[in-house]
Amino acid sequence: MTVAQVSAQELFWAAYENRYTWDSAFPGYSVDVTLTVDGETFTGTARVNADLSAEVFGVDDEQAQKLIHGQLWETSIHRVRRTFEQTHGENTFTYGATDESGAVEILMGGKAKGDRYKIKNNEVTLVHRHIHGVVITINTFSTQKTEEGYLSHTYDSVYHDPKTGEQKGGRSEFEDRYEKVGNYYILSRRVIRTEANGKVSTQDFVFSNIQLLEPKAA
Repeated sequence: MTVAQVSAQELFWAAYENRYTWDSAFPGYSVDVTLTVDGETFTGTARVNADLSAEVFGVDDEQAQKLIHGQLWETSIHRVRRTFEQTHGENTFTYGATDESGAVEILMGGKAKGDRYKIKNNEVTLVHRHIHGVVITINTFSTQKTEEGYLSHTYDSVYHDPKTGEQKGGRSEFEDRYEKVGNYYILSRRVIRTEANGKVSTQDFVFSNIQLLEPKAA
């Protein structure tokens, strides 16, 4: 079946369902954390609970603690399993252009008017969204395949002012690695390189000794 034979909504829906997410039985996990920011290293432990709230322990530096907590929270939010109707039920979908790589653009209408995505090989390769008063653009360059969908492996992100188009902050490059623990894939390392004002800053998060928590009794 070619792209022309399926609607833009159907193409986007298939890629949406192909993302890797955790199921409702996800118990949470504990982990040891090492964060290195531009050569300075911080260590501690953390826990992501079944409700996807995150806690960080043993990191005295407030900024380092916030960075660790932020990455655990952000990662967990992307693992939440919501139906397509819950997330995109108020949106409409139309085809845009096809780029030189073969990625197909999907233009959003309805509640998400102005947002756009690109789809290639049943994966989302570009996200361009208006969120919290800014526009975020994410290009995904490679993915990690699992039995239950794909995870982004290398990607970048940049923010712009939605009214002026002016870039806000630097461009960040990400590299993620996931480890299968029990039935779940969990982030084991994330390296973020951000270039701003001609300088590159690196944050290297290493999550080791990943242990699933005991499921709570029903």
